[in-house]
Amino acid sequence: MLFDKKDILDMESLSSKEINFILDTATSMKEISERSIKKVPALRGKTVVLFFYEPSTRTRTSFDIAAKRLSADSISISANTSSLVKGETLLDTARNLEAMKPDVIILRHVFAGAPHMLARSLKASIINAGDGMHSHPSQSLLDMMSIREKKGSLKGLKIAIIGDISHSRVARSNCIGFTKMGASVILAGPLTMIPKGIETLGAKVEKNIDKAIKNADVVMMLRIQKERQKGFLFSTEREYARAFGLNEERLKSAREDVLIMHPGPVNRGIEIAPEVLDGKYSIILDQVTNGVAVRMALLYLVLGGARNADSN
Repeated sequence: MLFDKKDILDMESLSSKEINFILDTATSMKEISERSIKKVPALRGKTVVLFFYEPSTRTRTSFDIAAKRLSADSISISANTSSLVKGETLLDTARNLEAMKPDVIILRHVFAGAPHMLARSLKASIINAGDGMHSHPSQSLLDMMSIREKKGSLKGLKIAIIGDISHSRVARSNCIGFTKMGASVILAGPLTMIPKGIETLGAKVEKNIDKAIKNADVVMMLRIQKERQKGFLFSTEREYARAFGLNEERLKSAREDVLIMHPGPVNRGIEIAPEVLDGKYSIILDQVTNGVAVRMALLYLVLGGARNADSN
């Protein structure tokens, strides 16, 4: 198919056909990371700027690795080392970066909608690496890829997402993405961490975590995002682990071939017990591996790789 999107901003703007095309491209890209020389010239001469206003390990590193494996030049900028600390606005900073002629700007920002604003203002492609509590499309896509590898398809699956739903852009993106691909999504967690109206994204809310997990094909646990909380939304971490943590006993009600997922970083022993985190059902490290492949695919596609290949 012809992939003609300039930007990757959210899951709402991707059709199921486009999602499948991205996942198919990522699957073909994954083989590159298994080679002894992990590099192809697909994006040679292209420049990728990683502009991260918030801390990141997996997303930032995998985008950087993805660019390098496609032979693009990548430059990393963080907010505390940029002119933002001197009072320059995000848009002015971005316009100055664009004057240096980058091809893609990958943005993670604390405010929802920041990547969308840059996409309207700049000629360079913008890839959203997480904006506030709104969206994280590349994470949702790598989650889909990881499930599809193990299950063949997302259609008809029951996927339970457990934890701090209110502050999770991953949960929001996956509600949209998973349901768009035919899965049913069940959300559970402390009522103080379930936002009103979340059902409009296609998910169902279950007050009881054990009911949410029962017969689930996939269980995704989420971290408590203390850095985004303005007040205490639960009593203690020990109480949270007892009431909402995933342990081996609780997991028995899920399907025998259940997949355990987590977008990371993980707080061991709080949202998920170590024996489950490191157990046979966990595909958390597969998610990290697939993150590189998905981000390679996104860079390749927004920069016209598929179109260029078709014209050769």
